[in-house]
Amino acid sequence: MSNQPSAGTSGTDTKTGFFGRIILFVKQVIAELKKTVWPTGEQWWTFFLVVLVFVLCVMAYTGLLDLLFGWLNKLVFA
Repeated sequence: MSNQPSAGTSGTDTKTGFFGRIILFVKQVIAELKKTVWPTGEQWWTFFLVVLVFVLCVMAYTGLLDLLFGWLNKLVFA
């Protein structure tokens, strides 16, 4: 048996305690966030408009279905 770390470990001591693992996790999260490429202001604005238009379309579709089913309800039960 070799003393090399297994494939699932990143070379850290496997006997670290509970708080050591939490600190390692936080360090890894921060390292990954530093790799993040954030959108530009123009991209944020574009994404906002796309979401807003989509939500408005879904609202209109749902509202029209509500009116249709309300009208059908009046025809059937009135």
